[in-house]
Amino acid sequence: MANVTFSSPSLPHDETVSTAARDPGTLLALAKSHKIPIPFDCQDGECASCLVEIEVLDFSTQSFALTDKEKEILKQLGKKTKTDIKIAEARNIAPHFRLACQYVIHDEDIVVKFVGDETLPVRKRK
Repeated sequence: MANVTFSSPSLPHDETVSTAARDPGTLLALAKSHKIPIPFDCQDGECASCLVEIEVLDFSTQSFALTDKEKEILKQLGKKTKTDIKIAEARNIAPHFRLACQYVIHDEDIVVKFVGDETLPVRKRK
């Protein structure tokens, strides 16, 4: 079982969603199914509109597994260098920034931080 907590100024409060490890899907698919407003456009790892920051809560279950598209986008955005990625892969260290459309949820507890749609008013947090 994975517990995913979504945190954003666009949410009135943090929202935690549990998902079965046997039902792996992308973080974006999970967010959409629970009406969590992570921005997205292409849904294919090309546009970076679904960039999120991941905080792993249990380091014994972290997963690295960046897709090639994520590696390229993170380098283009200046979030990671080629060297950073190689070191992280060698040490199996999960990166902080991911694309929600590419991140496959495993049996891990994480906090997902995102800005949200900046064209909408920020909801007051409780």
